[in-house]
Amino acid sequence: MPLQNRGCRHQNGDRRSNTEAEAPVIEVERAVTLDHPLADVVPFLAAFSNTETWDPGTVTCRRIGEGEPVVGSEWHNVSKFRGRRTELRYRLIHHDARHLTFVGRNKTVTSTDDMRFEEDGGRARLVYRARLDFNGLARLAQPLLKREFERLADEVSEQLPRAVDRALRAPETEGRHPR
Repeated sequence: MPLQNRGCRHQNGDRRSNTEAEAPVIEVERAVTLDHPLADVVPFLAAFSNTETWDPGTVTCRRIGEGEPVVGSEWHNVSKFRGRRTELRYRLIHHDARHLTFVGRNKTVTSTDDMRFEEDGGRARLVYRARLDFNGLARLAQPLLKREFERLADEVSEQLPRAVDRALRAPETEGRHPR
């Protein structure tokens, strides 16, 4: 009788193989309410070059190609983290009126930025989840980096509402958006 890999059940109920369960991963999640309609917020965030305005780790983010962001669009992102620069090539892999997903890759990490939106009385509620899957020797640093990524996620949740306010020409609320 062949052996079966039954995997394990994680906190969120997902079933993953034992190999996946042991993979060094960091996930952070934040929710913010933005004082703008969903129809305005999603296009702003779909233009991933705008991460320069709301992600404190992003140094530059340049679109590869032209046109409106669609599934398959790509960006070259340069970020600085703990004093080191890293470059990732991001691709938009999911785009609809309530959900965006970008995946960035280089030799040491795969970064997934998942944004889910809800309409909330004429405002957009955003749940932003970032997941980092480390490769090679970078896998060993994962336990040491979790706290830094939590801090970075806190900064994003402060800066993103102000960046959206500036871009959509509304008075800044100084980060006082209800969460």
